[in-house]
Amino acid sequence: MSEKEKTTRQLLARYEKLTVQLGKIGLVLQGTITERNMVRAVRRLPSKKKAYGPYYQWTFKKSSKTVTVNLTAVQAKSYQKAINNNRKMENIIKEMREISVLLCESTTTPVKKRKLKNKPIRA
Repeated sequence: MSEKEKTTRQLLARYEKLTVQLGKIGLVLQGTITERNMVRAVRRLPSKKKAYGPYYQWTFKKSSKTVTVNLTAVQAKSYQKAINNNRKMENIIKEMREISVLLCESTTTPVKKRKLKNKPIRA
């Protein structure tokens, strides 16, 4: 077996592992979760402050617009897991694309380059 075939088999094996990982990802969401706390002055005692929260917000893009959705603490945990899954998925797909380029280059014949003719330069 040549070195090229060995490398191709290794790339194919890695690609197969990535497809298995991709199949196990679970729910995916884009965006970020933000935890917010608010501090407000008490109405009758402006010098006193009262803290409220935490509040959770999911922010994402939809049709080129930023959308913000308020979440409960339980929702925030679930959504954060899906966001983390999305990041894992993106990394796996990035590696799959890199491997795909290498495999396509190693298993196909490229276009032959033409030789340049030496033409004299006219003044």
